[in-house]
Amino acid sequence: MDSLSCAASDLLPLLGNSPNATAAADFICNRFTEVSTKLSHATYAIDNTYLLFSAYLVFAMQLGFAMLCAGSVRAKNTMNIMLTNVLDAAAGGISYYLFGFAFAFGAPSNGFIGRHFFGLKEFPSPSFDYSFFSLSVGFCHSCCSGSIAERTQFVAYLIYSSFLTGFVYPVVSHWFWSGDGWASAAKSDNNLLFGSGVIDFAGSGVVHMVGGIAGLWGALIEGPRIGRFDKSGRSVALRGHSASLVVLGSFLLWFGWYGFNPGSFLTILKSYGTKGDYYGQWSAVGRTAVTTTLAGSTAALTTLFGKRLLVGHWNVTDVCNGLLGGFAAITSGCSVVEPWAAIICGFIAAWILIGFNMLAEKLKYDDPLEAAQLHGGCGAWGVLFTGLFAKKAYVNEVFPNRPGRPYGLFMGGGGKLLGAQIIQILVIIGWVSATMAPLFYALHKLNLLRISSEDEMAGMDFTRHGGFAYIYHDEDENSNLPQFNMTRIEPTNTLTPDRESNTVV
Repeated sequence: MDSLSCAASDLLPLLGNSPNATAAADFICNRFTEVSTKLSHATYAIDNTYLLFSAYLVFAMQLGFAMLCAGSVRAKNTMNIMLTNVLDAAAGGISYYLFGFAFAFGAPSNGFIGRHFFGLKEFPSPSFDYSFFSLSVGFCHSCCSGSIAERTQFVAYLIYSSFLTGFVYPVVSHWFWSGDGWASAAKSDNNLLFGSGVIDFAGSGVVHMVGGIAGLWGALIEGPRIGRFDKSGRSVALRGHSASLVVLGSFLLWFGWYGFNPGSFLTILKSYGTKGDYYGQWSAVGRTAVTTTLAGSTAALTTLFGKRLLVGHWNVTDVCNGLLGGFAAITSGCSVVEPWAAIICGFIAAWILIGFNMLAEKLKYDDPLEAAQLHGGCGAWGVLFTGLFAKKAYVNEVFPNRPGRPYGLFMGGGGKLLGAQIIQILVIIGWVSATMAPLFYALHKLNLLRISSEDEMAGMDFTRHGGFAYIYHDEDENSNLPQFNMTRIEPTNTLTPDRESNTVV
């Protein structure tokens, strides 16, 4: 917001030549300065309050992820997957404080990696404050813990999560979200990639693709769960134990996405140091919420009817994953596309998720939560979608200091923005593969990655966490208190693991 300005020399002709004219002009200008200062303070307070509120919503997404993951795995691994989600928040927060934030936004710096603010030293700065850090740390969720669920040693997950959130993801953030990043859409030197830079406001590429590709490598190196495919190679469904948790978690994620996308938009503008139409930027926040809603809703409905046509029944879990696929896709261009374009985004995202799931099954790739397909596949589509449908007026509204910049190909803006978006996809795939694949391979060679076949068959809750998440019977036989006993249903046949083929015989 521009400050109100006043000069006594401008007021003197209006006050006449009275002896007190100069004093009166000074008095009026001083009052204008005070009003301008208070308005600036109010603007700062409103912006920071909104960013903090968005941070609370984003952090609530951690609970949504935890519920979604818990419901999507078998009951015998519930405590394990919940613990890994707690670890994401705790270890991610510490590693991001120590290293991640500095690597992502430590400016001034070079185009590859940040070099300041380690441990928030010399923070807050004129560019950043604690509300900015609080929102950005909320993104430190590996988002693909489900890819390696039900078979990964806890120490491996600790190493993987800390490395991803403390180094791999922050470096990518610096490339595209920092004003110093080599592919940023608002580089301080105005030397933009293809004259445009990459537009990825809420992280279809920066957040979702990074997590998706990391999870992909982990699942590939580990191999499928025992029993996921039979001896003939046919897929065997290992269904999660609670559709209720999946639905509740999905709604919490939907709720949190209203902080994730609009809050990310303002945060990235702040990291860019963008100055412009204050009203226009807040209008874009409202538009972001609308496009988010429409993309997710369309993807959910498309998945509902698409899967009904393909498999012959309605599946609530598939619908929830389709919903999240739509959200993951729209995050890149959520602020610069029309609402009708968001419907197209969600529709195609649903079919991309369905297609990648079919491909994964054919290739015998096992991802209990479809996390790599959802975050990686739909995230990549979202990056491309922005290069196709970004509207000229909205791009200029968000980046007002550089008129005439490229916008979406299908909107008449040429192919430069799309070219920048394709570069983003390629470098993210390369970077995450070059860092995470060797890490998972080293853990595998050191026998730190996968649990034993015996532990996997029994379930990690029992073998690694001291007991099951659910009480099937009362342990105190002498208790006189009213009890609600659950009957455990045991399998009627005995399964023997064949570790070489990851099947049961």
